[in-house]
Amino acid sequence: MKILHLDNNHPLLRESLTTAGFENSEDYTSPKSAIEQVIEHYDGIVIRSRFNIDQQFLDAATNLKFIARVGAGLESIDIPYAESKGIKLFSAPEGNRNAVGEHALGMLLSLFNKLNNADREVKNGQWNREANRGIELDGKTVGIIGYGNMGKAFAKKLRGFDCEVLCYDLKEDVGDENARQTSLEELQEKADVLSLHTPWTERTNKMVDSQFIHSFKKPFWLINTARGKSVVTPDLVDALKKEKILGAGLDVLEYEKLSFESLFTSEDLPKPLEQLLQLDNVIVSPHVAGWTVESKIKLAEVISEKIIANFGEKPSEEIVETKQNLPKRVTGIGGVFFKTKDPKATKEWYKTHLGFNTDDWGCTFWWKDEQGKKSSTQWSTFPADTTYFEPATKDFMFNYRVENLVELLAALKNEGITIVGEMQEYEYGKFGWIIDNDGNKIELWEPVDSAFL
Repeated sequence: MKILHLDNNHPLLRESLTTAGFENSEDYTSPKSAIEQVIEHYDGIVIRSRFNIDQQFLDAATNLKFIARVGAGLESIDIPYAESKGIKLFSAPEGNRNAVGEHALGMLLSLFNKLNNADREVKNGQWNREANRGIELDGKTVGIIGYGNMGKAFAKKLRGFDCEVLCYDLKEDVGDENARQTSLEELQEKADVLSLHTPWTERTNKMVDSQFIHSFKKPFWLINTARGKSVVTPDLVDALKKEKILGAGLDVLEYEKLSFESLFTSEDLPKPLEQLLQLDNVIVSPHVAGWTVESKIKLAEVISEKIIANFGEKPSEEIVETKQNLPKRVTGIGGVFFKTKDPKATKEWYKTHLGFNTDDWGCTFWWKDEQGKKSSTQWSTFPADTTYFEPATKDFMFNYRVENLVELLAALKNEGITIVGEMQEYEYGKFGWIIDNDGNKIELWEPVDSAFL
């Protein structure tokens, strides 16, 4: 399959796709009209936000099978028309959700503690301690609108603070241990802080207007790392001046260009934007919340994994032969790992009520394999904030027993399967990790069962 890259991304993306058998080309500069002249020759495109993928472009792309956006949103694509043509759409919110969560928290703490003002004043020779007295996040109620990848990441960052976190989303049952799902009305009644984590849609366009702002019972702080066009700037400025909004941290602005690459393209700024940028209780950044050094790599990994999982080449005859010559790949379930709020309490519950013989790791179950050899399966609890299951988003992970991990990993790599990290060896066996077609992380274990006796 031939892929055209329309934006420059981390080299890992092209390298992974090339290794998996895709033919990659790039064009980072030609106008949309020129791309439309050649797009019929490609099976897939990889974009960020250089231009709109509209009906005219899609009609020209007669062989297009997928569009992969290296980012969270798909608003630059005519989604219904693309789907009507059977074109698969991929985005990568998993890749930069952590970056967005950290950026949102950083903005909030900077506002609460007046760090930008204090820094500027001290550098100008002013030592105004009382004027820069901050407030604490503990005891506040944070409301999150949009509880997908980004909203959940922000809520997770708030766990270290003694604050109440509420979330509102159009989808039902998205709340979790980090945020309680509520109605919009309850959120507007209780929130001291509002953080937006919504995509740009017809429903969210100009959502935060004067009427919306004044629906909040208390003056509040606003954080927006989502989309600039969701906030009406003149209404925001008015609310800031009247102290209905106490301060704003904005990574996105209403007047941004589609490509997110430029804002100051003319000498005359819109008056509301000029007023906004002059306010001391506003901090801004140039749409970089999800654009860290680490997230650039993660975005590339997520997109390449999704493309390969859906459109990777079928195993060749050589690979099939390699499979047949291998020993049996999986010999049993080696472990069941899951997240829990309190691992110690959970192990104690299972020990008391179900008789589990638990230890620091969990519990070891013994059984005999087909040859009558004594074999073990591990049952293990992990804290809710564990990173061990990443990049998967599920609350559990499986470990599978294998006979020859080195050979198996080599064969899987040859088949285009994503290998996570390097193989590790301990006294209780060799370990490797792969990603399945749903993006789940799987642990492979060539065991030394005697280590658990």
